[in-house]
Amino acid sequence: MPKYLLRALLFAVVLVQGAALAKSPFTFDAMMQITRIDEPQLSPDGKMVAFTAATVDMPNNTKLTQVYVVPVNGGAPQKLTAEGGSNTRPRWSPDSKRIFFVSDRKNGKQIWSMNADGTDQKQVTTVATEADGELVSPDGKLIVFTSSVYPSCAPADSKPGVAFDASCNQAKLNEETASKMHAREYTALLYRHWTTYEGKRRQHFLVQPADGSGNIRDLTPGELDVPPFSLEAPEAYVFSPDSSQLAYVANTDSNLANSTNSDIFTVPVQGGDAKRITTNPGADEGPLYSPDGRYLAYRTQVRAGYESDQWRLAVLDLTSGKMNTITDSLDRWVESYTWSPDGKRIFFTIDDHGTNPLLMMPAEGGPIRTIAQGPTSISNVQFVPDGKTMIYADQSGSHPVELYRAMSTDHQGVALTHLNDNVLNTFQLTSLETVSVDSSEGAKIESFVVKPPDFNPANKYPVLFLIHGGPEGDWGESWTYRWNSQVFAAAGYLVVMPNPRGSIGYGQAFTDAVNGDWGGKPYDDILATVEYVSTMPYADKDRMVAAGGSYGGYMVDWILGHTDRFRALVAHAGVYDLRSEFGTTEELWFPKWEFGGFPWENPEQYDKWSPSNYVKNFKTPTLVTHGELDYRVPIGQAQQLFTALQEMEIPSKLVQFPDEGHWILKPQNSQVWYSTVIEWLNRYTSPVASPQPTGPTSH
Repeated sequence: MPKYLLRALLFAVVLVQGAALAKSPFTFDAMMQITRIDEPQLSPDGKMVAFTAATVDMPNNTKLTQVYVVPVNGGAPQKLTAEGGSNTRPRWSPDSKRIFFVSDRKNGKQIWSMNADGTDQKQVTTVATEADGELVSPDGKLIVFTSSVYPSCAPADSKPGVAFDASCNQAKLNEETASKMHAREYTALLYRHWTTYEGKRRQHFLVQPADGSGNIRDLTPGELDVPPFSLEAPEAYVFSPDSSQLAYVANTDSNLANSTNSDIFTVPVQGGDAKRITTNPGADEGPLYSPDGRYLAYRTQVRAGYESDQWRLAVLDLTSGKMNTITDSLDRWVESYTWSPDGKRIFFTIDDHGTNPLLMMPAEGGPIRTIAQGPTSISNVQFVPDGKTMIYADQSGSHPVELYRAMSTDHQGVALTHLNDNVLNTFQLTSLETVSVDSSEGAKIESFVVKPPDFNPANKYPVLFLIHGGPEGDWGESWTYRWNSQVFAAAGYLVVMPNPRGSIGYGQAFTDAVNGDWGGKPYDDILATVEYVSTMPYADKDRMVAAGGSYGGYMVDWILGHTDRFRALVAHAGVYDLRSEFGTTEELWFPKWEFGGFPWENPEQYDKWSPSNYVKNFKTPTLVTHGELDYRVPIGQAQQLFTALQEMEIPSKLVQFPDEGHWILKPQNSQVWYSTVIEWLNRYTSPVASPQPTGPTSH
């Protein structure tokens, strides 16, 4: 064979091998292949980790969640459950022999238990009002769980520990289910929350023997829901180490719509009066006993009515009653925390420049040491009994959650799970990069940048600016399924995610800067970032678009009335009219704090920062998306915005999701949302954008 032909054949083989090894863009369909790892729980003997893994079932529009275990010393994860669509919240018995979990396989959600190898699966609870959120007492004798019960089934003067009347609750549930009348009556606020209207039931803590025998008792009888609703707070209740008490979070203020004042209470598990042990006017949450039971660690906020005040770590001496906030010197929010096995130190994570490093300090206060820090986000840290090995969850903006082990002799983490290796080896994900720009008043504004697959700096790419919600939120090194930057980058966009003033992770003063200034400094920061990015040689300054949700949706609405810098916009669940938003949202402490009072108390602030007052300046084609079950930012905000856009004869589209709330979560709905958003942006960022119709359109 001639040498030149041999070289040609070899070259062809290399090309074929290269093509075979090339990774595909990380599309929405690729994202739906990710196994979603959550809820890691280390066994008390330190040998195994139980966790949940959810997979998407697109044809049935659901996610299937099962319980797994993996050895701490390494080995293949083993799936323990198969029945039912949802098996969650694994919790170990103190002898590490059994795992309790919540399953929907029979009679709604109930508590089940099984051996550590998945055998002998037994139903533990049979309450008609269903069961969730179980905890196993340290002595293994009891479980506490939550259930939405009928308070009227217990005498009005019932004390904690009253017997749970199962037959009464069953009868009332049957009566309510059979009723043809669905009118709702209210005499107080917070009558609906997030995606749910208040009904006749209230969430209580119930306690029963762990083996399922014996009577059930109600530890929190009455009209109060416990624990309070929270999106991403630490565990809101915990057994004391001697199993005699439950510490839990409750908000007992009379007007819950205007209050963030949650406190920590304790109640004897055998019954007795509940005791309030914190009296801070701000929020207290996440009680966690020291191993010897002498101290209680928790998160606390100083300012009443401000949900985005700095979260500090406090330690309460339960003997003396002395409280010490041990992280006052640290100008960052404390996220999660755990005690060292000897009770002398506390390990905790913070939000810092979009990452979650792990820190450590003495329990009585003192110098803070950084244990682990990198371009990732650490959570769920737990220690084996000897304190020399820890397990944790880790993620980044380019890598979904996996579980890791680290030893004190070697801080390099070793992956315990590899459930997504096949997906990550097949599809191309881009590491996040960081840029910093100067904004007004000398502020330094950081942004995360995600480049498209097979990025070529010689090319010009359309730019998508993603604006986060909150406004006291942030973009960072964390994995998300709702605004996944990798999916947008795979569509060909240079994705830029700015953290303007109001963002967390840059100091509390930086966070507070958005208060009463929603369209001011944060808008300056975003526009300064836009100008900086427009100078990048690979950014096409003439093909820039922006999208955002919640406060990010508000900012898109604000941008509509203040600049025509963008070719197209996407507003999801955004606040459009501040006055009507105040009258229909549920957590009134939020607008009261952000705008210095109610509309009748401070009308100038509501008028100044309401995008609805700048409709005459609207010019940019805008896609509006919203969930009809969104009570945080009700659907009327999207409908008002769309009406204004149509009457101004601006190209626009409204997409409503009848079965979604503030977030678009169901797999098929998520697919529609991503495809609609990308199609809308592509329409205006193609090299030669096609003319679009103006004026009212049909749907």
